[in-house]
Amino acid sequence: MPATPWFSIEQRSGRTTLRLAHAWRLARLPEIEAALAAVDLPPDAAVDASDLEEIDSAAALVLLRAVRRGQDGRAAPPWQGLSATNRRIVDQVGAHLDALAPVPAPPRPGALARFGCAIADLGALLHGHLSFLGATVAALAQVAARPRRLRLRELTVQFEQTGLNAIPVVALVTLLIGVVVAYLLGLQAEKYGANIFVVDGVAIGATREFAPIIVAVILAGRSGAAFTAQLGSMRLTEEIDAIRTLGLSPQQVLVVPRVLALMVALPLLVFVGDVMSLLGAMAIAGPMLDITPAAFLARLREALDQRHLFIGLAKAPVFALVIAVIGTRMGMTVGRDTRAVGAATTSTVVQSIVAVILLDAAFAVLFQALDL
Repeated sequence: MPATPWFSIEQRSGRTTLRLAHAWRLARLPEIEAALAAVDLPPDAAVDASDLEEIDSAAALVLLRAVRRGQDGRAAPPWQGLSATNRRIVDQVGAHLDALAPVPAPPRPGALARFGCAIADLGALLHGHLSFLGATVAALAQVAARPRRLRLRELTVQFEQTGLNAIPVVALVTLLIGVVVAYLLGLQAEKYGANIFVVDGVAIGATREFAPIIVAVILAGRSGAAFTAQLGSMRLTEEIDAIRTLGLSPQQVLVVPRVLALMVALPLLVFVGDVMSLLGAMAIAGPMLDITPAAFLARLREALDQRHLFIGLAKAPVFALVIAVIGTRMGMTVGRDTRAVGAATTSTVVQSIVAVILLDAAFAVLFQALDL
């Protein structure tokens, strides 16, 4: 060990002793700390401060950390020769150092505990959505009783964003879905010479299932996420609090126009999706299955019962209500930081898609029971 004016290491009766000397002050602390870092004291080392002139709190902290480095919870080493003043400083620093001891991490919960927490969180989430749905229905009832409360300008803006601006992407996606479904059905039907029945499968599947689900999923990722981001930003900038301060209802001002706009727009977009999916199927049926447009339309008139079209359109307002409620509720209750807004937007998309699929399964069971 290199020579140092502040301490020396001695061996006494088989025990290592750290013998302190001179004055330990803040001005020389970097040199003292560097010297102590080069020393590896055993756990049972003693400290002799007989030649220590003075020590301040910063130097005492460095000394105590060096002495306790290898103790691992063992009893404190014996101190010898500390003056009353120096002992008081060392004891006070040691007490603060003990208070700052790291708290052991809590034990990680088991799989059953994590499952229980997940179920509890899911229950709280569903309870919040149902409560918000009730408040939304009450607000819609108030608007129905007093139509002047409806903000037509906001409703028009939301309808343009959720409905008109979504037509291109809905038309493109459903057109391609119609092409893909007709192509896959045609590969199988062609083996048995049942090409014409591809029209039946595409017509019933598209109008009853494919178009409503695909359009609802598109709007869940488009409009539902937009609702959460818009309202979350307004909550972050305290605009929602300002609306309440003015004596207005955020439910009436922000939620009702978005819910109504989406409930009107989604059935219209589903109809657009029905038409485009059938056009896509008709476009691929000609070159692949030798079904002319005239034969396709004639078979479509025979195979497509109006109830399939109405069932698909009837699902749309329900899907829209659920997507709008989830999107607006997540935005109205988001935490007041930008990271929370992003997390809530992502959660809205996931929750909306899962809710749409579950509702569609429930509708399938219900309609099967009603023989529709």
